[in-house]
Amino acid sequence: MSVRIFIVYYSLYGHIHKMAQAVSEGIRDAGFEAELFRVPETLPDAVIEKMGAKSFQTEFQKLPVITPDELAKADAILFGTPTRFGNMTGQMRSFLDATGGIWSRGALAGKVGSVFTSSGTQHGGQESTILSMHITLLHHGMIIAGLPYTFTGQTTMDEISGCSPYGASTIAGGSNERFPSANELAGARYQGKYVAGIARELAGKQSEILS
Repeated sequence: MSVRIFIVYYSLYGHIHKMAQAVSEGIRDAGFEAELFRVPETLPDAVIEKMGAKSFQTEFQKLPVITPDELAKADAILFGTPTRFGNMTGQMRSFLDATGGIWSRGALAGKVGSVFTSSGTQHGGQESTILSMHITLLHHGMIIAGLPYTFTGQTTMDEISGCSPYGASTIAGGSNERFPSANELAGARYQGKYVAGIARELAGKQSEILS
């Protein structure tokens, strides 16, 4: 069975990039290959360099930039974004605001949507970022998948860790010095495998779901 699963994300310093790679591993564990894309950058190169993100951005820019119309080709989409004041980044918001054309056609209705994120601090808006993105996905008619408590790492008390029932997440630190822990990466892998399993069961059934 052919199932296409996209990971569409924005990453400035590489934290979401590492989470996306773990999500991809989970999708592979389910028997599928993820297709990774980045959303368009809105910051000038000079600003990115001043922010100390130029090194990673050189690597990140090797990923293809997705267009809104391409989203319709996927059976499931996992979106990744850092947190900005409790919400998604401007880059992700700008991209999603450009999806009115596929919304008008119902092109994502009945497909699986899921979100993962990062923040600078432990309580830096991870849950509100994911939930605010869910609003857009629901307007598109997507079937929302989070990170269920069957991922037992959610209840760990052994470390400070991201991840919630809304989706996998990581804590970057105030200076972006902390990268995803083993537990956070495990959550991302679990979410990827979980979404892939749902997408497999729903593949080709959109017309039945929407009739």
